[in-house]
Amino acid sequence: MTDQLVRFGVAMESSLLEEFDQLVEARGGTRSEALRDLARAAIAKRKVRRGVEAVGTLTLIYDHHVRDLSEKLTELQHDLGEKIRSTLHIHLDHEHCLEIIVMQGRSDDLHSVAERILALKGVLHGAIEVYAHDSGHHHHAEHHEHKKQAAPSKARKRAKQA
Repeated sequence: MTDQLVRFGVAMESSLLEEFDQLVEARGGTRSEALRDLARAAIAKRKVRRGVEAVGTLTLIYDHHVRDLSEKLTELQHDLGEKIRSTLHIHLDHEHCLEIIVMQGRSDDLHSVAERILALKGVLHGAIEVYAHDSGHHHHAEHHEHKKQAAPSKARKRAKQA
């Protein structure tokens, strides 16, 4: 069953409405869609503050020449175990790396982890984005398997090359 849409009036300054309409036009949607998105985002942000199940990304830029920083980052991630779901590491230049760490757990724990990592000497910039996410006891790998696509046979490969 879907929620019933309710119409209501909104009063705002004309200059704010003008800027809001520019935002709506740039997104290609409607005022109603934009207001719903803003409401959902505000509600999700409030939930995250209460220590709920959540997913998040921590993005860092750091100087990899700082002594032991890479080792400390790796050790912290290993200590966190299943809270760390994935990482992406990119060499930006000779001195700087970008790392994106995908985490899952209680939102307050994720913020605490992020603060510890962002406080490390050599971390130049960073931010965390956290979203409330109730996994509903569904553990992805337990309910189904992803089928790997069969590799093309040698005969099919030769036929394509011909």
